[in-house]
Amino acid sequence: MIRVALVDDQPLFRGGIAMILESQADIEVVAQESSALDLLAMVERDAPDVILMDVRMPGVDGITATSSLVRELGESAPRVLVLTTFDVDEAAASAIEAGASGFVLKDAQPDFLLAAVRAVADGSQVVAASATRRLFERHRARAASTPGPEYNDLTPREREILIRAARGLSNAEIAAAEFLSEATVKTHISRILSKLTLRDRVQLVVYAYEHDLV
Repeated sequence: MIRVALVDDQPLFRGGIAMILESQADIEVVAQESSALDLLAMVERDAPDVILMDVRMPGVDGITATSSLVRELGESAPRVLVLTTFDVDEAAASAIEAGASGFVLKDAQPDFLLAAVRAVADGSQVVAASATRRLFERHRARAASTPGPEYNDLTPREREILIRAARGLSNAEIAAAEFLSEATVKTHISRILSKLTLRDRVQLVVYAYEHDLV
């Protein structure tokens, strides 16, 4: 069962999303909040696996809330899936850099929203990978820099998989390109994240673009 919390200041939108999620046997909506002011308390109380969070809210916005959550809870923080109106949104890019695991457009089809929630809960892939890449290509604030010594710890195979993952390929696509099983690719991805001290595949995309690897 995937435990989901909704944080959005629009009651009708929030209620509609809740109905879609609750229609699924494997998803449970455990909290609904109109702001991110008491986000940490909500997480401690309701223990969501995934937070669907509006990026633009009065008071504490989704970027600040995500950053605070990741800073306070680290690896134990729930996954954050940002809700945004535009597919190229600087605020969404900032939220992802702050630690969000991806984003979904507010006008997305229900099936895509459900797939995104499941993907983020699984932690196995970047949500809306192509749009995420466009965000970093357009809004990357820092100049590209040479990778640090942590990059030297990667094997040649791991470097190749890193680049393929940063380009938005799924585990299945990487497996086909590298003549490996999906399980082996998943193991490689886990090792890459560990060696580079990255939280998830979204941060892997950030790393690759910041260091001009793609």
